[in-house]
Amino acid sequence: MPKDELIPLNIIIGDRSYRIKILPSDEETVRKVLKTINEKIVEFRTQFAGKDMQDYISMVLIWYATQLKENSSGIISNEVLESLLKMEKQLDEAVAIPLQ
Repeated sequence: MPKDELIPLNIIIGDRSYRIKILPSDEETVRKVLKTINEKIVEFRTQFAGKDMQDYISMVLIWYATQLKENSSGIISNEVLESLLKMEKQLDEAVAIPLQ
C-alpha cells in the first residue's frame, strides 16, 4: 500500500503523545483501543501506586495481550503479536528520548 493512503493521527498513551500513520478505515478501532489502554493505565495507577508510566504501560500491554489470547481461544495471530511487539519497541524508543 502506498504511504500516501495513510493518515496521520496524534495519539496519547499515558502521559505521552505520539504521531502515527494509519489507514483511514482503522481510525475508529485505534481510537477505541487507545481509550481502553488509557482507562487501564488509570486503573493500574490506582491499584499499584508508586510505579512509573513505563511500568503501567507494560502492565497494560501484558493485560491486552492476555485479553486477546482469551478472546481468540488461546491463539494470538502472528499479525497481532507483531503489532504488539512493534508498539512496545516504539514506546521503548519514545521513552528513551530525553524531554527538551
